[in-house]
Amino acid sequence: MTKERRQLGARQASLAPGEAEKIQALGRAVIETEAAAVAALAGRIDADFVTACRFMLACEGRIVVLGMGKSGHIGGKIAATLASTGSPAFFVHPGEASHGDLGMITPRDVVLAISNSGETEEFLTILPILKRLGVPMITMTGRRDSTLAREADASLDIGVASEACPLGLAPTSSTTAALAMGDALAIALLESRGFTAEDFARSHPAGSLGRRLLLHVGEIMHRGERLPSVTLGTSLLETLDEMSHKGLGMTAVVDADGTLAGIFTDGDLRRALDRGISVHRTAIDEVMTRQCATVAAEALAAEALQLMESRSINGLLVLDPNRRPIGALNMHDLLRAGVV
Repeated sequence: MTKERRQLGARQASLAPGEAEKIQALGRAVIETEAAAVAALAGRIDADFVTACRFMLACEGRIVVLGMGKSGHIGGKIAATLASTGSPAFFVHPGEASHGDLGMITPRDVVLAISNSGETEEFLTILPILKRLGVPMITMTGRRDSTLAREADASLDIGVASEACPLGLAPTSSTTAALAMGDALAIALLESRGFTAEDFARSHPAGSLGRRLLLHVGEIMHRGERLPSVTLGTSLLETLDEMSHKGLGMTAVVDADGTLAGIFTDGDLRRALDRGISVHRTAIDEVMTRQCATVAAEALAAEALQLMESRSINGLLVLDPNRRPIGALNMHDLLRAGVV
C-alpha cells in the first residue's frame, strides 16, 4: 500500500458494526423515494402541459426561467437544456429581477417560474410587473392552490409526497421532480419543432459530441490517389498489391466506365485462400463481393459508423450519384476523427 493510500485510509471515519449496511439502506431509500416522485409526474402531463408547450412554441422572444435557491439551480439547468434543444432560453434570478434584471424580460418572452411553495416572496414581489408586461406565465409548483399557480396561464404540478431528506427539509424529491418536468417540456418542444441531431450539434460544436454529429464522410474519406481501386479482370495478385499500397484493407472493383462492380476485402482474401484459390491465376471477378454496403460523401460520419456496426464490417466505399467510387474509409478513420 502506498503512503498516499495509507494517509487516505487514516482520514476515513471509523464505522460502528452495522453502520455500513445502514448507510447503504439510506442511499437506496433516497433513490427509491425520488424515483417514486418522478413516476408520479406521468399522470400530471395534462392540458396545462400542452398549453405550456403551445406558449413556448409560439414564443417570439426567449423563455425566461426563474427560480430561487435550489429551484434556481434547477432552473439554470432547465434553461440550458431548452436553449440547447432549439428553444432559446436564459435564467434570471428573481431577487435580482426586482433590482433591475426585470429589464431583461420583454413582452415577446415567456416566463417559466419554479417554486415548490408557490409563495416565494421574491416571486410575489415581481408578479404584478410580469402581469403588467402581459407575458405568458408558466409555473412549476408543489401546490396547485398557491398564489403563483393561481396566477399562471399554465400551471404544472410538481408536488411530491415527501422529500427524500429524513428531516423533510432539504429539497431533494421536489427538485428532482422539477428537473424531470423541465426535461419533459424540453423534449416535447424538441419533437414538436422537428429538431434534428445536426441542429443539436450546432450548439455543441466542441468535443466528441460535435464531431459525431457534424462531421461528414466526405471530410475524412480517402480520395484521389489514396482510394484503392482495380478494374474487372485484374489478377488477384495485382489487387493485393493495390490493397497493400493503399493500406485500407479493401479495394473497390469497377467496370470499364468506373461504375462500382464490387469490393474485395481482407476478409474476402482469407476466404479465398481457405478455398485454395491461386493468387497468380485468379481474376478479381471470381472472388470479389458484388453486393456491398456503401455510403454517400454527404452522409454524417456517425451514420457511417452505425452502418459499419450494424453490418459488422470495418470499411465502406463512398459513391457519387452515378455509383462511381469517389472515396473510402474504415473504422480507423472514424477513430482518428473522434467519431467512435
